[in-house]
Order: sequence, then structure tokens, then C-alpha cells
Amino acid sequence: MKAWKVILSLLLATVFVPARAEEKFDMTGFIFGHIGDAYEWHITEIGGKEISIPLPCIVIDDGLHVFSSHKMAEHGYTLNENGKLVNAVTGERPLDISITKNVLGLLFDSALLVLLILLCAGWYRKHDVLKEKPTGLAALLEPVIVMIEQDVIKDAVGPEYKKFSPYLLTAFFFILINNLMGIFPVFPGGANITGNIAVTGVLAVFTFLMVNLFGNKHYWKDILWPDVPVFLKAIPVMPLIEILGMFTKPFSLMIRLFANMLAGHIMLLSVIALIFLTASMGPVLNGSMTLVAALFGIFLDCLEILVAFIQAYVFTMLSSVFIGLAHQTPEHETN
Repeated sequence: MKAWKVILSLLLATVFVPARAEEKFDMTGFIFGHIGDAYEWHITEIGGKEISIPLPCIVIDDGLHVFSSHKMAEHGYTLNENGKLVNAVTGERPLDISITKNVLGLLFDSALLVLLILLCAGWYRKHDVLKEKPTGLAALLEPVIVMIEQDVIKDAVGPEYKKFSPYLLTAFFFILINNLMGIFPVFPGGANITGNIAVTGVLAVFTFLMVNLFGNKHYWKDILWPDVPVFLKAIPVMPLIEILGMFTKPFSLMIRLFANMLAGHIMLLSVIALIFLTASMGPVLNGSMTLVAALFGIFLDCLEILVAFIQAYVFTMLSSVFIGLAHQTPEHETN
């Protein structure tokens, strides 16, 4: 849920402020309700009526059960205080593999990424790049692909960069598309995918595997038997520190992307929440703050377009650096 979607919803909601002026505004619920996962895709609220798209719930609890989230109670399930699906009788959580908002957004964005790449590849199959310049989607993607591969991946990874370019370019565009779709105001945009630590954690695990599964013998020597005084290796102090570093690098990737995207969502929603916080302070103040919040929200949304690219770039750059460090060779062997 991003600025335009929130702004449109709240501007419509201000028409009904007098009827709700005495209600206490739950800012925490408002913010975390928008950035959290859900079993339905909330679109907007008009006249106190929520407009949302129900999503399929798939649970394994004494058998496989598939039902719409709007019929959850009819099938004996409810949501606990954390918004998780539980058995209405026992209160226990079943094995939940439901298509939630984040899952659906992730599937859509992944399909969109595949479609864009296939369309771009299709242009190159039909045209001779030595005789004509790219047009359309190919002209849009080629400069970005060349920049990331030549200026980031090649410089950081080294001579073997072509082996890792497919993964690193995929990670870059995957993060970028999910970031941008989070800014898009209406369905199927607005899902907080890269602000979900499970998603950024999986990306970090992929980088961890690429670094450690394909690291050369010098990389493992520097970890298990680094060039330090023998007593530091015999205890062993430095090997333990190096092994810990193997895990802290991908952990920092996970937290950096998650925290930056989540913070952007929270900051934006906090600004928009001023509309409801001032609802009971009179039409003049509320109207003024509505305008200020809307304009500042649009500014933050434009800023997040830049942040979306920067975070994808930083993740790809750091992943390239970590992979490159795992493929360095001593200078005396390269001479």
C-alpha cells in the first residue's frame, strides 16, 4: 500500500470524518495493517465499507482444506491477534500454505519479470543488433543491463563474472520490480514484498550459497587458515571470526534491504496518518493537514522511486563484491 492508494482512500474517507470524529484513531493498527501480510487484498474504503479481493486459504488440518478468506468462519477458522489463521475451536495453527497478499504479489511480480525478459529476448532473436539499434522494451532494458553487468558485476567479480551475471542481474531486476510495484497504487501493486524479511532473507541465502559453494581454495584457506600468527589459528580465534563473517555478510544484505524498504513504507503512512489524527480538530486544520499530507506523500513516493533503484543496485553490488572476494587469487599466482 503506497502513497497514491492511501491518499485516494483517505481523501474519500475525509468526506465521512464528522461521523467518525469521536472515534479514537489507531495509528499502530493503521500502519501495520497496511504493511503487513493479509488473507485478502484491501483496495479502499468508501462510506465505511471495505472493498477488498478475497484470496484462497489453503490449510492442512485433518486433511486439505481450500476456501475463500471471506468464508473462513464457515470452515471453522479465524485469525489470532497476530493476524494468523488458526482453528476457531482449538486455537492451534494448522499448516498454512495460503495464497496471501504478499504471496500473490510475489507471484505476479515474478511473472511480470519473466514476461519482460522474454519480450526483450524476443526482440534480439528477430533483429540483427549489428545493423539496427534496439527499440521499445529492448531499448529500455539494454542500457540498464549493460550498466549493471559491466560497471558493477564485471568490476567486482573479476574475469569469471559471466558465470554469475545471470543470478546477479536476476536479483537486481527482481528487487527493482518488487520495489516499484510496491509504489504502484492499485491492484496488483501495493504489496509490501521487499519490506518482508522472509523475502529478503531468501535473497540473502542465495547470495550466501553463490559465495560459499563456488568459492576457490584461496577463499577457504583465508577462512580456515588465515595468514596471522599461529597462536591465533591454533586457539582458534581468527578462523572462528572468519566463519562468523561468512554469515554476517548475507545477514547484512537481508537487514539492509528489509529495513530500508519497510522504513520508507512506515514513514509515508505516518505522514498520511496526519489526516485522521487531525480529524477531530476542526475542518480548517484537518483540511490543511490533508493537503500537506497528500503533497508530502507524493513527494515521498517520488523519492521512493529513487530508493527502489538504489536498494536493488546496492544489493547487487554487495553480492558481486562478496562473490568477487571468494574468487580472488594471490598476486604471485596471477603474475
